[in-house]
Amino acid sequence: MGIAEASPITMAPLLLRNLLTSLFGFADKFLISLSKKHKLLEVIHCLSVSFFLFFLRWLPPFFPTIHQVSDDRYPLKSPKGGSYGTSGSGSGSGDLGISRALTQLLSIISHVQISSRKYEVVRSLAEKLIDENHREGIEELREVNRAVLSTAFDRTIAQIEAAMLHQGFRNDDDEDEDGETSSGPVEFWLARVVRAVCSRLGSVKDGANRTGSSAEKLAAELLWLAGKMASCGCGIEACQRWASAAQLGRLSLSAEPRLQGSLVRVAAFMFKQSREMGKESEKHAQTKLQMLISWLPLLCRGSNGTDAPVLSIGERREVELVLGEMIGTLQRDEQEQVLAMWLHHFTYSASSDWPNLHASYAHWYSASRNLIIHQHH
Repeated sequence: MGIAEASPITMAPLLLRNLLTSLFGFADKFLISLSKKHKLLEVIHCLSVSFFLFFLRWLPPFFPTIHQVSDDRYPLKSPKGGSYGTSGSGSGSGDLGISRALTQLLSIISHVQISSRKYEVVRSLAEKLIDENHREGIEELREVNRAVLSTAFDRTIAQIEAAMLHQGFRNDDDEDEDGETSSGPVEFWLARVVRAVCSRLGSVKDGANRTGSSAEKLAAELLWLAGKMASCGCGIEACQRWASAAQLGRLSLSAEPRLQGSLVRVAAFMFKQSREMGKESEKHAQTKLQMLISWLPLLCRGSNGTDAPVLSIGERREVELVLGEMIGTLQRDEQEQVLAMWLHHFTYSASSDWPNLHASYAHWYSASRNLIIHQHH
């Protein structure tokens, strides 16, 4: 894991954290399905997520090992057990601290305001070091790039989610003269509790308040990280991580237009990168399905630009072509699932008539009908 040698004592807290996260994941899916029908349950769902994140946030003081693994803000600090690399780099003490140096640079980029004159300096330095690692052609250096960029990619997604949740709670706090919202006094009180908990979470502070980083800035950095992962030969891993960001995909549907435009740009880039994935791999097929389910709704309903289009006509056509190819590689029942979802969001989107997947829909319908015809001959 990039720390001192694993032992039962050091692994126990990590196993506990993973177990609790998995159990909460199952419960969270159930609450999400219910919260779509009732506003009060939606608030309770947000409350449960906030308390769970709050609980995980306070685990590190009781388990120093977790704190050591998760704290990447000052990665150059020498560990007690000797040199170590970035979590998952697999380079051990042989990387001479370069993974920790890159981790620190990428962490600083996400925390420094874009208006600061230091921002471009740090980002240019990080890009230079990453490119030099890749050009050397040494597998260990490329593995350092992969691990550091993947960690930064995941962290940036989490920061965008936190910033959007924080902004959503603030928007829900529009009080009338009596001090209550239109949702009612109970939901108003629960929303206040959620905001109080979230204000204590480091993830929210890192994503929005303390650093001054906006979700739009973080989305631009996410696109940059995805581009660096692709140029370093790990674009498929970026696609897999983007496909699993279903929570961000759901939040993006209600985001403000400028942020939606930024996320549409990231989604378009990731869909084009998915062409690198083979058709025969079951894992890649599941990644494509997950990516379509998570991000096709945003393409249908998201803002494509306020002052200027986010994507050019050529880029839109290319993305439509990629989407058609991806859908064509799926099983017939999976195609039905994706196309039914597309038809719903495409039809009810008042501001966009893109992406146009009518040809894919007609092809799936014709193929399904022909199966029935052949069975009766």
